[in-house]
Amino acid sequence: MAPRKVIITCAVTGSVHTPSMSPHLPVTPDQIATDAIAAAEAGASILHLHARDPKDGRPTADPDVFMQFLPRIKQATDAVINITTGGSSLMTLDQRLAAPLRAQPEMCSLNMGSMNFGLFPMLDRPREWQHEWEPKLLEATRDTIFKNTFADMESILDKLGKGCGTRFEFECYDVGHLYSLAHLRDRGLVSGPLFLQFVLGILGGIGADPDNLVHMKRIADKLFGDSYQFSVLAAGRQQMPLISIAAAMGGNVRVGLEDSLYDGRQLAKSNADQVRRIRGILDGLSLEVATPSEAREMLALKGGDRVAF
Repeated sequence: MAPRKVIITCAVTGSVHTPSMSPHLPVTPDQIATDAIAAAEAGASILHLHARDPKDGRPTADPDVFMQFLPRIKQATDAVINITTGGSSLMTLDQRLAAPLRAQPEMCSLNMGSMNFGLFPMLDRPREWQHEWEPKLLEATRDTIFKNTFADMESILDKLGKGCGTRFEFECYDVGHLYSLAHLRDRGLVSGPLFLQFVLGILGGIGADPDNLVHMKRIADKLFGDSYQFSVLAAGRQQMPLISIAAAMGGNVRVGLEDSLYDGRQLAKSNADQVRRIRGILDGLSLEVATPSEAREMLALKGGDRVAF
């Protein structure tokens, strides 16, 4: 029996962490491209990408900034490009969709519900902030909602899915999000093979522990049978333990500095460090890493030659 193939997604920079938290967080388009390419060379078959303002590293939805690194990554790797539609909980939906609608990528993330998205506990750790916006952004999440209504989800599926042929990484932060996805499936708005990302450890969503992961998997099995693939990301220090469990349970994995800044007990010096770390674990479990071509086949993607960048 051939070893099972595991898709490694690498989320390169995100919008959760800020430049003061790690000197290794990619901020400029050049840094994002360099780190993304290195992660792909280390074994990531999907690259999940956000953009940051080159001047001070704050999250940005500006499509012109995305276009400073997307073509370079595409030219240097065969990896699947996956652009966020979540952006930041402080952005409007129109802002969040500007870059993916211009780029028309093979994949985008799609958040399966509105929720609290509390980053403010990171203010409890004393640190010297490089930029005034960093503590303000974290504090703002105390009193804002990460808005992803059914109307928002339907709009994204219509504009990007139907309009651009983009398929989705369905980000499920709690069990209820699985039922929301099943509702969209029942209405014919999404179809298999579905790629579910179980997101554990965000304040406002389900906690990061093995029992919750098993529960998410059990409910997904009940709702979607054999018509889905699942992947797992876990925030912070729970990243590597829980994605290792996910791999042993038959799932795929997501790493990257968006989700955790660490490699073991030290700050990760690059996204590629985390890719290499999980590759070693997968090898120890007698699992093989899926190539980008294999990931495309597993997820029925349109192909890298049908994007707009």
